[in-house]
Amino acid sequence: MEGPPVNDCCSICHGSFNVPCQANCSHWFCGNCIMLVWHHGSSLHPCKCPLCRRHITLLVPGEASLRERHNSAVAEILEKVEKYNRYFGGQSNGLIQRLQDLPFLLRRLLREMTDPQRSLPLVIKARVYLAMFLSTIYIFSPIDIIPEAILGIVGLLDDLLIVLVCFLHVAAIYRSVLYYRHGGS
Repeated sequence: MEGPPVNDCCSICHGSFNVPCQANCSHWFCGNCIMLVWHHGSSLHPCKCPLCRRHITLLVPGEASLRERHNSAVAEILEKVEKYNRYFGGQSNGLIQRLQDLPFLLRRLLREMTDPQRSLPLVIKARVYLAMFLSTIYIFSPIDIIPEAILGIVGLLDDLLIVLVCFLHVAAIYRSVLYYRHGGS
């Protein structure tokens, strides 16, 4: 989704979206509204999503917002979002936060990799494909850390762990792309 759902509204101001930004929890907010939420809390910590209460560690402006960057009001809000991302976008607080961010990041990555209008840098695509390829080889190879032939269903745990590590690695790569694209330095 390059922007918020058509018939949706900001859950903070309950109005039409103005400079819509998507949080890492997949919820959409007006850029200025979510910045107000952050400023009314502790500016030393990321704010929590008003809907699901997860920490917002990354805000991704919608494509329409980025196209309106020449407008001074929009540019000011995008600068605040970029500042927020510089403070909190490069980090992911622990394994739980990374697991919660996984669906958001993988959906965006898949959409970006399949969209012919968007292009990821070749190095990023190569790292993603290499991680997927190596994990696939491990899963289908007869060599296992915990063999299924001996331990049955318990033997699948190492395969599931490899898949999880692969997805977390791919999500971390894509998070860094989003961070540098939308506010990193």
